[in-house]
Amino acid sequence: MTPRTLLSLYGREPVVPSLAEAALVLIDYQNDYLKGPLELPDAAPAIAAAERVLMAARVGGTRIVHILQKGSAGGLFDRARWSGAPIEQLAPLPGETVIEKSRPSGFFETDLAARLGGAGTSVIFMGFMTHMCLSTTVRDALDYSYAATVVADACASRDLPGPSGVVPARLVHEANLAALGDRFAGIFTAAEILGAAP
Repeated sequence: MTPRTLLSLYGREPVVPSLAEAALVLIDYQNDYLKGPLELPDAAPAIAAAERVLMAARVGGTRIVHILQKGSAGGLFDRARWSGAPIEQLAPLPGETVIEKSRPSGFFETDLAARLGGAGTSVIFMGFMTHMCLSTTVRDALDYSYAATVVADACASRDLPGPSGVVPARLVHEANLAALGDRFAGIFTAAEILGAAP
């Protein structure tokens, strides 16, 4: 039997959202993921895909929210250092909303929900890492009844130690997208998102 998602079984097959009518949320596109212990092997293509979506969102007047992890001084995601700063291609422009968080979820002790709006709001998520802050935030979005979408190729993960050995970054990424697509979000590529743009 061909596997089906819970969304499909409930008759809620996701559709590609309109970028112009959605809010775009960028999660943790920070320099710590470009080098050092958190370096992501697929960061470059993910950044390129995210940049295409972000550029189209800016042209179309989409609401844009940047979420950035705020770490401790001298540690990972130190916002006062280059390592904790936004990746240049995806850095916020003046007037774009920036939210700092201290936990994996962008909703934890932030005003993200107030910024996005009420139940039924279409929200497009993309960011780092697929298995951590992206996944946690998208899962929490269900509690607010948002119509969530993930831009699959604008996200990335890293190799992780597992009970039977190292789990490759690509497998971590794909497995987490599959889990999110089962119940929490529509999973589409940047090309699909941009193809639906007016």
